[in-house]
Amino acid sequence: MNYTYSSSFRRWLRCVAGGLLLVVAVVAPGRAQTIVSPGLHPASAPAPLDVADVGHRLYARIPAHDSLGLQRGRRMLLLVPVVGYSQQTSGVAEVALNMAFQQPAANVSTVVGAAEYTLNNQLIFTLASSIWRPNNAWEFVGDWRVMHYPQSTYGLGMFTSTTGGVVSMDYQYFRFYQSALRRVASGWYVGVGYQLDDHWGITSRNSRREVTSISRYSYGVSGRSISSGPVISVLHDNRGNAINPPGGYLLNVQYRPNLQALGSDTNYQTLLLEGRVYLHPSPNSPNLLALWSYNTFTLNGNPPFLDLPATGWDMYGNTGRGFIQGRFRGKNFVYAEAEYRFAITRNRLLGGVAFTNAQSVTELSVMHGRVVDGTFEKVVPAVGGGLRLSLNKSSRTNLAVDYAFGLDGSHGLALNLGEVF
Repeated sequence: MNYTYSSSFRRWLRCVAGGLLLVVAVVAPGRAQTIVSPGLHPASAPAPLDVADVGHRLYARIPAHDSLGLQRGRRMLLLVPVVGYSQQTSGVAEVALNMAFQQPAANVSTVVGAAEYTLNNQLIFTLASSIWRPNNAWEFVGDWRVMHYPQSTYGLGMFTSTTGGVVSMDYQYFRFYQSALRRVASGWYVGVGYQLDDHWGITSRNSRREVTSISRYSYGVSGRSISSGPVISVLHDNRGNAINPPGGYLLNVQYRPNLQALGSDTNYQTLLLEGRVYLHPSPNSPNLLALWSYNTFTLNGNPPFLDLPATGWDMYGNTGRGFIQGRFRGKNFVYAEAEYRFAITRNRLLGGVAFTNAQSVTELSVMHGRVVDGTFEKVVPAVGGGLRLSLNKSSRTNLAVDYAFGLDGSHGLALNLGEVF
């Protein structure tokens, strides 16, 4: 199905991200750092349960979870073996790690990792961390990856297909992102860091031969590509627990100049704008409406192909449920999602979600060897739902199993340890 829109709608679309970010910035500027939402667990409701509690009831030697464990300085560690399927990996065997701990008067710190091997011969090691120091004086944010990652790509822009013009790319990938942010006001942080994307052994093949350009874009399509540069961050975060926020909001702004002086192939600059809001439609219910806006822009220059903004290439790989990773790629990417989270059982052992998302990238053309940036011309939405199983009530960690349908005929399964956003 082809979804095209008038020029006035495209102008509106470009304002969506900024509008949501503005709401995030002004919705509650004076609130405390940690949110305690009304109705989080009404007194009349049964005590919350998780998988360990159920195991304890069935077999007394399995310890029940201590709901105050994080406040007492304990670390909550989950190692979960997973055998599953996703569009980008086919069958996958994975060991997922989720660790949570809390330092005095601080937000919940998280470390999320995975080791995966897939039937597409992909080997993936990831580790993402958000470490809060006592009193939230500092936050240290990391995103490290080592991957052998053969993957299909579909060209640039929104007018692409999964049946024609598909290019198979094979490459090795090392990512090192690390930042330190210092609190400068209540809930506000400013920081600096370094980000490196190194792809090597890149080969690109269509159905007939090896190619050196995709959608006539030649940067980083073969051989090796490096993007390297500092990052300057501004953050406002009062969610308290990023694994499964009970309320609050987040504003995240990152400016990254990639510099040849630091090893980057070319000089180019990018900007990330992200906003998240968590609302309780009823003060007497723990059910929650979560809103997410994620937007990345190329301010100037030409990033290597694999470093262009694309579906499913955010920090946790969660944008675009319903679409295969890398389905849409371009110099600029805008994304919005809304999800309603609700309890199925009163003890919150089992829950559910319903969600919808929409995404767009800018079109791009090459004229006389020169890359010409285009505009947003098409939006593709998706809808879906899922189940939540409480694995650890202390850290609020759920096993998330979702299925989504993209309205271009795409559909797929998504698994997460923790909420999608």
